Amino acid sequence: MVEVDLIIEAGMALVGRDLDPVTGAAVAIKNGEIVFAGPSRRCREEFCSRRMIERPGGLLVPGLINAHTHAAMVLFRGMADDLPLRQWLEDYIFPAESRLTRELVALGTELACAEMIRSGTTSFVDMYLFEAAVAEVVDRVGMRAWIGEGVFDFASPAFPSGREALIETRRLWEQWKDHPRITVTVDPHTPYTACEELMREASKLARELSTLLVTHVAETQWEIEEIGRRHSKGPVQYLDSIGVLDSPVLAAHCVWLGHEEIEIFAKKCVSVAHCPESNLKLASGMAPVKEMLSAGVTVTLGTDGAASNNDLDMFCEMDTAAKLPKGRGLDPEAVGSKGALLMATKQAATALMRDDLGEISPGCRADLVVVDMDRPHLQPCYNPVSQLVYCAKGSDVTDVLVEGEFLLEQGRLVTIDEEGLLERVKRTVAELGYGSR
Repeated sequence: MVEVDLIIEAGMALVGRDLDPVTGAAVAIKNGEIVFAGPSRRCREEFCSRRMIERPGGLLVPGLINAHTHAAMVLFRGMADDLPLRQWLEDYIFPAESRLTRELVALGTELACAEMIRSGTTSFVDMYLFEAAVAEVVDRVGMRAWIGEGVFDFASPAFPSGREALIETRRLWEQWKDHPRITVTVDPHTPYTACEELMREASKLARELSTLLVTHVAETQWEIEEIGRRHSKGPVQYLDSIGVLDSPVLAAHCVWLGHEEIEIFAKKCVSVAHCPESNLKLASGMAPVKEMLSAGVTVTLGTDGAASNNDLDMFCEMDTAAKLPKGRGLDPEAVGSKGALLMATKQAATALMRDDLGEISPGCRADLVVVDMDRPHLQPCYNPVSQLVYCAKGSDVTDVLVEGEFLLEQGRLVTIDEEGLLERVKRTVAELGYGSR
């Protein structure tokens, strides 16, 4: 008998890279790593633990990975809805962001973490401001995150220049490089808000640090026209021409890609963070997901910020991601439920260069979620993957673990004082007068 730290038994689990359903399942965890995933009977024969968790009505799934968000923007949720992207940004969001402080970003990030944990997200990729505060919150609450300070041509509320934001990126990388759950990325905001020189410097830094470069690409028609005016080529061709795509890149949105752009991404191994709900809400368009997948591009899922979504529920995102290509191409098989779940798990792990995440397999980190299937809208269940994507909601999540540690246990947040957090958010927003334009 091998002694482990924790054994979780569930009514069913989605095991391995292929998300194979195992009925009467168990997962054994030691030192934050999955050492067994399979039938409970076999687990009991081979492993023992002082701590045994039983969820007979639960479905064990890999922790969901939100591949693109701006966590602290939850503070602006519902502030300015039903507007085009540029007007939304320039008339409402940028003025609100001008008042941001390190303390406000920390507060917003903690609220976002509470929302994400409650809805089954264990990891997220964050591009925003005052990312030092984001890292501290992530460290404290126990989530896994890839964080990057936004780099702009102009001053941000956090730094007077893009170069100083890059200096901060290096400092953050040095501070957190050995952390098991925090990875620092290099994040030039967009090809039109970070000039060519800054883009080149950001790309050089990402290569030096052997880390991911994260940026927004081809989100709107206006961006295509603006980059064309400045550089006489599209944003993808422009980034390729200056060498940005020669090292690992995670490109967010990628709504306005044609065949040539998709082929460049496939050739350069650029991964895409697809944000369907935000793109729909801002009327930016619908990304050519089926075409990207067919070309071999790794496509992941993100919520974007809660100011443009307006939630951080990856279950909603998976549902939309599975349905949207069907309507766009009049093809019911364009992206199935399994494809959408893989975007939120294993494909995201691949994009983030982590073979040990995104699946329930021995050797993987124990980032796990339990979904309560004993609910009226989840029964009967013929196909658990389909049920997860088309029926389940974040509110059906009962337990969340990262590195084998509970962040949510039987519906209770373990690492966040939820009542106190909500009181602080309400008081702070009232004092700031956000939304009282």
